[in-house]
Amino acid sequence: MRQGRTTSRKSSGKSFSRDRIAFDNPAALLYRQSFRVIIGCTLQHEDDTASSRRERVPERPAIERRILTALEATPPQIPVIVGGCGSGRTSMLHRLREQLGPETEYIDVERIATTPEGFLSSVTHATRCQAPEMPPGTDDTPAAQAAFDRVRHFLGHARTETGRTVTFLLDEALEIRTFESFPGLRGVLRTFCQTLCESPNRFVLTTRFVSRTLRLFRDAPERFEFVHLPPLTPREVTTTLARIGLGETDDERLELARIIHALTDGRPLYLRLLAEATAAMGAGDPVSALAAQMAPGAPLSMACRFCYELRLHRARGYGALKAILQVLAREEPLTLTETARRIGRTPGSTKDYLSWLEDVDLLNVQQKRYSFADPVLRLWVHLHGQATPPGDEDLAREAQEYAVHRFPYMEPAMTIAEPPAEVTDGTGRDRSWGMIEID
Repeated sequence: MRQGRTTSRKSSGKSFSRDRIAFDNPAALLYRQSFRVIIGCTLQHEDDTASSRRERVPERPAIERRILTALEATPPQIPVIVGGCGSGRTSMLHRLREQLGPETEYIDVERIATTPEGFLSSVTHATRCQAPEMPPGTDDTPAAQAAFDRVRHFLGHARTETGRTVTFLLDEALEIRTFESFPGLRGVLRTFCQTLCESPNRFVLTTRFVSRTLRLFRDAPERFEFVHLPPLTPREVTTTLARIGLGETDDERLELARIIHALTDGRPLYLRLLAEATAAMGAGDPVSALAAQMAPGAPLSMACRFCYELRLHRARGYGALKAILQVLAREEPLTLTETARRIGRTPGSTKDYLSWLEDVDLLNVQQKRYSFADPVLRLWVHLHGQATPPGDEDLAREAQEYAVHRFPYMEPAMTIAEPPAEVTDGTGRDRSWGMIEID
């Protein structure tokens, strides 16, 4: 390649020359640079006020109280908030930061988990706390391992300007496993957890991967407590609708809440997007709004696409997994043998594929029969897993059929009219925060 000549590769979105690499798309460069910023540690999002965040996801005081109680224990417990895409994990951390005050640091691990060196630079430059100098390591320590050791030292010994301990809110903390491919860091998650347990600082972690987290933390110290974010209750849905201004009367709002809750499975992000779309249409017809939101480029459709692609890319066997999801989008539940027959693979290979889909929470299995964990995502895959995008007739027909199947899951009106003090599973056990203690 001659000096000054530049060739373009569309697959990567970058231009390559002899002495420089640049993004072809300035918007892509801006998006990539945004990943170097730790949201919440600076004042650049002052317009993202507490009130606007509360409008997006309803407050969940019972869960927040449980987390605060865990942090106040002696020694402090380490809550791990687990929930699917759009379940409100990040909003929960922002509300906790407001309650815990200025001695709190929010770090979005997913955004900055590139290399250990890059991660160290982002964490130390964006936070307001400081840590004493780390004793020098040996000369034969790999650079990546040395950088991660400094990250652990910083998190374990950081103090505020007044010398007080720090509470770190680590969003998508399991992304720390990105560093496992670097020399000397194969056991990065184990050493990271050990650092958190030995530090006087307090920590709250979140992750979107429920099954994987429970497996990885099976032998973790008992200081880790898992807090599951359950779907919103119908009563919480009515609160969201009231904030959006959907429903002219209380009775109309209650009925809309039952319908939208059934259509979205109580998932906060889906619920908000569908409620806003229903309000924008002005007809009070959530089913028609759902059909419109499943169109290519619509907000709910894009949210499903993000969740779908992200989880598939965190699993193995991308193409085969997509094939299984398309089969289950047409018909579920299916057994292992039925699934293998439909995709034309051996039962042994299919069993591996299904286990990988379970690991990223795309599938549930009950009585050896597999089905989608997310009903809205199943509808999206059914519509968009075709050679051509769905048309208006396809969207309307599939949304109507989906609604017919989902309406039996509607909560009775009395469930909304009588707010329970605690959400239970019928055995007297509190399920409002979904705590699982690992022994």
